[in-house]
Amino acid sequence: MKNVIEIKNLKKNYPDFTLDIDKLNIPSGEVIGLIGENGAGKTTLIKLILNIINKESGDIKIFNKDLKDNEFSIKEDIGVVLDNTFFPETLSSKDIESIMKDIYKNWDSKLFHKYLKDFKIKDNQILKTMSKGMRKKVEIATALSHQPKLLILDEATSGLDPIVRSEILDIFLDFIKDEEHTIILSTHITSDLEHIADHIIFIKDGKIFLQKDKDEIIDNYGILKCNIDDFNKIDKKDIVSYKKNRYDYEILIDDKTKCKKKYKDYVIDKISLEELMLLIIKGVK
Repeated sequence: MKNVIEIKNLKKNYPDFTLDIDKLNIPSGEVIGLIGENGAGKTTLIKLILNIINKESGDIKIFNKDLKDNEFSIKEDIGVVLDNTFFPETLSSKDIESIMKDIYKNWDSKLFHKYLKDFKIKDNQILKTMSKGMRKKVEIATALSHQPKLLILDEATSGLDPIVRSEILDIFLDFIKDEEHTIILSTHITSDLEHIADHIIFIKDGKIFLQKDKDEIIDNYGILKCNIDDFNKIDKKDIVSYKKNRYDYEILIDDKTKCKKKYKDYVIDKISLEELMLLIIKGVK
């Protein structure tokens, strides 16, 4: 499988934080879920990929091209939706199209208007009169209408109601179905990733903590529960992290099959991506 993004020895320093990624390959044709707590480095990574901020060191290749030498041609094939809107609130959908068609050579007016019609958004409607959900739909329509190969989304569904999120996720699935397009979706709504993601990248303290297929995580990881007296009977090699509650322990394991055989008298529950995050971030190793 070819990679849409290849990163080596990437470093970005701030006074109180450093993003430090030795190696990261993002495969093409998949939905990549980017998770981690606030301040872990997700948005910093996205900004570096988009060349919005400067790196201290390292190499970034997108579509097998060096970002530093091919930024303009690369960005032609990237659609972007960020947490905060980047369009002035005084613009209408029609104004946005007038701007975008002069920027992107592959701008598809017919497709843009199809999205607006599907979203029930009028051409002359001003952004500041729209709800957050409607604005986000305009941004997504804009990002998709220059026919990008890669869609980068930073908290694109945050703050939206479940119905609107479901509509938008369906659009993403439609975008990805030909396996020629790629989505990077950074979000705190891990249930969305459980629905559409193929691959999960977990960033913790500026480093890649975990990078696996989503199904591999859901199938292999689990939560072993035991009382306080039995905790010391658990082999420490089997513990990824743990949390002590008032009456019991919740232990994150990464091999359910092995642990079910090894600890037959213990309860081992399936894990969600949210529970995985919480046990790694808040748990003890």
